[in-house]
Amino acid sequence: MSVEISEIKDTGELLLIRNLALRIWPPTFEKILSEEQITYMLDRMYSMASLEKQFENGHKFLLLSENEQPIGFLAYELNYAELSQIKIHKLYLIPELQGKGYGKKLLKHAENLAQVNTQLSMVLNVNKYNPAIEFYKNYGFEIIAEEVIDIGAGFIMDDYQMKKTL
Repeated sequence: MSVEISEIKDTGELLLIRNLALRIWPPTFEKILSEEQITYMLDRMYSMASLEKQFENGHKFLLLSENEQPIGFLAYELNYAELSQIKIHKLYLIPELQGKGYGKKLLKHAENLAQVNTQLSMVLNVNKYNPAIEFYKNYGFEIIAEEVIDIGAGFIMDDYQMKKTL
């Protein structure tokens, strides 16, 4: 079994991220968000135009593949909020592979990138009802704040902000 993490190098490769999101998001969030909100957020955050804008604004995308098949991704930003911290914007795996260590591989890769780029901490947001909170806590993240974000169309993101000091 060959597992590889590669960085998306150009906007043409972002279709891989979009296709994974369309496969991952509905089963991941079906118990947390309404179908309407899932559809809205997929369109807002994973349309090709949105992904291209994120890419152009400095978000980096890592693609996780097993036997050359894409199975997950992580998006990050260095020096987030003009501080020496890496922001994990997205971390998703196809549902049947969650809990098998792949998420840790992606986080460890991001942590290595953070250290090489002299980032002092890792930060992320996670939905308050997402079971992944325990995954992040086990990796060393702590809840530092709560945040309710109005994302339009009557929808909100009800999140915890989490941080890991490096």
